[in-house]
Amino acid sequence: MQTVINQTSAKYTSTAKFLHWLMAIAIICLFAFGFYMSNLPFSPQKLKLMSYHKWAGVTVFILALVRLSWRIMHRPPSLPAHMGRIEQLIAHAGHVMLYLLMLSIPVSGWLMSSAKGFQTVLFGVLPIPDLLSKDRELGHLLLTVHLGLNLVMAAVVIGHVLAALKHHFKDKDDVLIRMLPDSSNM
Repeated sequence: MQTVINQTSAKYTSTAKFLHWLMAIAIICLFAFGFYMSNLPFSPQKLKLMSYHKWAGVTVFILALVRLSWRIMHRPPSLPAHMGRIEQLIAHAGHVMLYLLMLSIPVSGWLMSSAKGFQTVLFGVLPIPDLLSKDRELGHLLLTVHLGLNLVMAAVVIGHVLAALKHHFKDKDDVLIRMLPDSSNM
């Protein structure tokens, strides 16, 4: 019989929870949308979808900066005391990877778009300067980088979800619950 570990650690702020779930939904949608449009034949419709994807990517990048700033200014709750040193290091490394990927994936897309000669025009009105000159070979390489980073993100997100479920069902601690919306009522 497993013992229920009673955790009384602080919860995440409402802002942290909101940003967490907003980013989770946005990243999953962008990932799915990116794979969908990558298999479409080149057409005006695909260019339109690519624009939407880039707008959303810029938005996720900005939200990631906001989220990172919030996390720096508002220390998250401590990890449960029962976690071993290695498990804590893995948890911290996973969070660092998530933040690095939330920032590097949109930048890799911006670089790729620049190298392929497709300027990003945010919401169709605000041109964002290209970071690179048009270079077909570099554009193809950056496409591979962008795809690879997205696959790494998918793996890290899956690990993140599995870890949260492990904490909830196996460890029976509050790691998952304290990030759920309205978890103060649970």
